[in-house]
Amino acid sequence: MGTRGQPEESRAAILKAAAREFAEHGIAGARTDTIAREAHVNKALLYYYFEDKDTLYGAVLDNAFSGLKNTVFQVLDSALPPREKIMAYAGAYFDFIASNQLYPRLMQREMMRAREGESQHIDKLAKAYIQPIFMRVNQVLQEGIAQGEFRPLKTEHFVPSMVAMIVFYFSSAPMMKKIIGFNPLSPQRIAERRAAVLDFISAALFAPKHPTQGAHS
Repeated sequence: MGTRGQPEESRAAILKAAAREFAEHGIAGARTDTIAREAHVNKALLYYYFEDKDTLYGAVLDNAFSGLKNTVFQVLDSALPPREKIMAYAGAYFDFIASNQLYPRLMQREMMRAREGESQHIDKLAKAYIQPIFMRVNQVLQEGIAQGEFRPLKTEHFVPSMVAMIVFYFSSAPMMKKIIGFNPLSPQRIAERRAAVLDFISAALFAPKHPTQGAHS
């Protein structure tokens, strides 16, 4: 570890350490000294792989969003019918965030930077990752609506609502712990939250099954 002879291992270690540092302190407060130390590399090697701190920050964002896109597209590109596909998508999204709990903080910080006009990365993130995911989820929802499986709804509101239910739980965990008095990030509570999210989505999205005529006879 920590040599040019192990590029994949060294680069992965730097990205992992950088994700923690950027999530905690943002790009302005993050220190490359800390990142190099946590990755067990020297700064020269860090700058060998990443030209400067902003380049490293962009690589961390790419790593996070590409991982999410690859995960959910395994479901979205499947042959599942709309109901099963949208629930599998929500479950895969939840599992990815649960396994990468730094990412909601990274995403939140970047969205705030974009709102303030300071983000140099938001256009790329939107075009390469966020928009393709949205378009595929929108397609699944429209198919389900056309087939009578989903209630008629505005997908531009429903899709971010699904994402918010997943991401906000993890980003608000420190505050929730103070409010509810237990650790919301324990494996048991995460499993409960996953089930609650899927139940909420199905209740909000699925069209009611009309009883057959024979049921009234």
